[in-house]
Amino acid sequence: MNYRNNNLYIENVSAQKIAKKFGTPSYCYSLNKIKSNIRNFKKKFRSIDPLVCFAVKSNSNIQILKEIKKMNIGADVVSKGELLLALKAGINKKKIVFSGVGKNHEEIQLAINKNILLINAESESEIDLIQKIAKIKKKKINIGIRLNPNIDSRSIRKISTGKKDDKFGLTEKNFLKIVKKYKTSKHLNIKCLSVHIGSQITSYKPYEKMLKVIKSVIKKSNHNFDYIDLGGGMGIKYNNDTKIFNYNKYNSIIKKFLIGHKTKIIFEPGRSIVGDAALLLTKVLYIKKANKINFIILDAAMNDFMRPALYGSTHRIVAFKKNKKIIKKRHEFVGPICETTDKFLSIPKFQMLNEKDCLAICDVGAYGMVLSSNYNLRTKPSEILINKSSLKVITKRQKLINII
Repeated sequence: MNYRNNNLYIENVSAQKIAKKFGTPSYCYSLNKIKSNIRNFKKKFRSIDPLVCFAVKSNSNIQILKEIKKMNIGADVVSKGELLLALKAGINKKKIVFSGVGKNHEEIQLAINKNILLINAESESEIDLIQKIAKIKKKKINIGIRLNPNIDSRSIRKISTGKKDDKFGLTEKNFLKIVKKYKTSKHLNIKCLSVHIGSQITSYKPYEKMLKVIKSVIKKSNHNFDYIDLGGGMGIKYNNDTKIFNYNKYNSIIKKFLIGHKTKIIFEPGRSIVGDAALLLTKVLYIKKANKINFIILDAAMNDFMRPALYGSTHRIVAFKKNKKIIKKRHEFVGPICETTDKFLSIPKFQMLNEKDCLAICDVGAYGMVLSSNYNLRTKPSEILINKSSLKVITKRQKLINII
């Protein structure tokens, strides 16, 4: 995203041109920003040479997955659908990790049939089921076991996954018990210790605590793990108040950990790859002026972009055309859905706006379109991939006739 003569551009294409051609609301992705994020992520951890598996749950557009695959990236999947999609996108099956607390019989059977790298199990019952299916198929399956390290990620509570009260992973006691029980299994290879403590983490310190717990658990387990899956969760800069994650510190901590452990590190980034690579284009339908608030009613709604309503997250909003006239009055940017939570942003001032002006909601590439719905029987938006000066529709705008 950049401004040229006060007009918003995505790479080399005017946002106004995109909105005029494809309508609003529309998701617009910068292909070169995605590629740049992948290169930078790999560069930060070059010294430890990790296996990078993109978290498909953050963005499951197959065209984006195909572009990611070209950069030698694997996939972290959490459902049958995501696994089939990753394979259809051409991602190497030996770079696919299947995570999730509630894999059913059909999903486990598919993962075994496709011979993927790892099934990361999260309960004794799940491991029993994997072993049962493997026995019938006369196979020995590589699994990971997810540890819940009871670490506070210090991010949004609703996306915390590593505390003892969260549904994910196993307590240290149960983890050690399961390793002991299954380490001599004829049908299971315990290849991986897996953790994931949350999302949008902006401090390296929770990861430092996490690695100390992992080190202790490995020692107690007396087991050699070929892989340590550290999950993802590294945050991005959504606004000026967001701290920038210190990758150098995290890399140093991991290098120190690896001195005593000969193992391959796996990362499962999602947000840090696609989060800041997209804008949601929207149009002002109405401006409703109250005593202390200007309600800016947009054509985008919580069905198009759920994060602010679901998590209380904050995303910057910018105008297609900048002007210098600032209105010092609270502006609430809201959608047309019949819910009070259909609200994107509330700020004390904004530039002067008129009805029919176009705006962009920033940093919507992760957990944007994947969380969209047909609530209020609204159609889902289109998705457009921008590569320098070229445009490609990667998801057509839904039509009401196909819903009703």
